[in-house]
Amino acid sequence: MNWDDEAVDSAPPGAADPRLVDSVADGEDTAVEAALRPKDLDEFIGQHKVREQLDLVLKAARARGATADHVLLSGAPGLGKTTLSMIIAAEMGAPIRITSGPAIQHAGDLAAILSSLQEGEVLFLDEIHRMSRPAEEMLYMAMEDFRVDVIVGKGPGATAIPLELPPFTLVGATTRAGLLPPPLRDRFGFTAHMEFYAPTELERVIQRSARLLDLDIEERGAAEIAGRSRGTPRIANRLLRRVRDYAQVKADGVITEEIASAALGVYEVDERGLDRLDRAVLEALLKLFGGGPVGLSTLSVAVGEERETVEEVAEPFLVREGLLARTPRGRVATPAAWAHLGLTPPQGGPGAPGQPSLFRT
Repeated sequence: MNWDDEAVDSAPPGAADPRLVDSVADGEDTAVEAALRPKDLDEFIGQHKVREQLDLVLKAARARGATADHVLLSGAPGLGKTTLSMIIAAEMGAPIRITSGPAIQHAGDLAAILSSLQEGEVLFLDEIHRMSRPAEEMLYMAMEDFRVDVIVGKGPGATAIPLELPPFTLVGATTRAGLLPPPLRDRFGFTAHMEFYAPTELERVIQRSARLLDLDIEERGAAEIAGRSRGTPRIANRLLRRVRDYAQVKADGVITEEIASAALGVYEVDERGLDRLDRAVLEALLKLFGGGPVGLSTLSVAVGEERETVEEVAEPFLVREGLLARTPRGRVATPAAWAHLGLTPPQGGPGAPGQPSLFRT
């Protein structure tokens, strides 16, 4: 199983109860993940190009007897950034220290961490784009020259004391690589973007987790869960735990295709991974507004959610699935959205036969 250890970003303003298909880790995820996390690159499932490239970087560093280059990992939550950072430390035979961008609000916070690192240690900095600007500027010199200047005093009498650092490897993780300033991005020797997983890869993740959790799961049962996991290992394993509960209470404990489908139906996760909020947005867009276009604020009122919840929680997955489009005139349902809900587009509406389509290339 591959996922991030913990989520630093809090839920968007207005978000209600935690969602079963949320890629951000909750308390239960954090408690379970340590036991299921792969320990080396060979055990890590998916991300083939990243694994191949990272393997070369680490083997070359070991051959030279040097610390590995700084590594930047970007991608959505739950794809395995924290796991890869721990694998990097294990492959290099080095300890790892984990912190996060929001925890470093002053340059002194970063200086304290850097000055206590051992030679060759891996420093994992999650959500690196949320680090404060003064700490960010201090990090430039630390990454490039393994040195920081500690300012003592204030005003004209302030003195900069240079502090030499042992060679270390910084592994930065971000869900929003575009927010990183170019000077910081340029100091990473290796940059990798984590992609969403194919259903076949998620099947392997689920089967592996089932073995570690001592669960009896059939191949088609794993495939059923994988197809509803939104391309994210963390979600796949969360769904697996909920299906396990259902199988133990309602059946004989064996996770079959029928049991997985029935369990996820109870939790309102449909065959494409849409949950209650996703379907509410689509149903309002289709049934109340004829497929759009409709403004975000109006759509939010129609589903009884905050604007930020619809925009930041529901829409990204709907857009990625090709069920909804953001246009200058507002939100518009695609023909796939009508088909998914089993509805017929109104004559003359977006995607209707004989009408110009917003989605043709």
